[in-house]
Amino acid sequence: MTTENFIPFEYDQVEQKESLERVKSFYSDINKRRSLRVFSDKPVDREVIEYEIKSAGTAPSGAHKQPWTFCAVSNPEIKAKIREAAEKEEYENYHGRMSEDWLEDLKVFGTDWNKPFLEIAPWLIIVFRKTYDLEDGIKSKNYYVQESVGLAAGMLLTAIHRAGLVSLTHTPSPMNFLSKVLNRPENEKPFLLIPVGYPADDAEVPDIQRKPLEDISVFYE
Repeated sequence: MTTENFIPFEYDQVEQKESLERVKSFYSDINKRRSLRVFSDKPVDREVIEYEIKSAGTAPSGAHKQPWTFCAVSNPEIKAKIREAAEKEEYENYHGRMSEDWLEDLKVFGTDWNKPFLEIAPWLIIVFRKTYDLEDGIKSKNYYVQESVGLAAGMLLTAIHRAGLVSLTHTPSPMNFLSKVLNRPENEKPFLLIPVGYPADDAEVPDIQRKPLEDISVFYE
């Protein structure tokens, strides 16, 4: 293994006690994160969105290919086009595409095909996965694209929460209309649509609970 292109790793030593305090504090905060479908139209500065995207861009990726593009939309006309196209697909989903089991599972969230948050939220961040890179007409392969972009999306959601904003992981299916509305190249495929902003004054969320540690982990000691 060659190390000629390596640089020293910068690391701030943290003792175990502080490590525990940090992660407990982080958990206390991130456990308050909820998906919101009712947004305020209060504006959010572009610089905040930029740093959220930069934070997402620190995610690990296969062979460090960073196979993602984040499209941040605040333009009202583009948001209106996205809403129109998304609601068209969602109407079909709720009126035939979705199974009865799926519709039953969604009842707790009180959702339907109407998606006004796509216009009300001050920003929409659309995450695209790059199936391959394209430079000067030459294709180059990307690796573990789905996994890499999923990691980046998770870090984006965390950064949004850290900024004191709320979000929603919206996945209208199919999502190909996003490529057309945003005029994205052929090598980019829509992965996730995330409205970002402040909660509406009367915002409510479903009374649901996260699984406890013992249901999501197995320790081998």
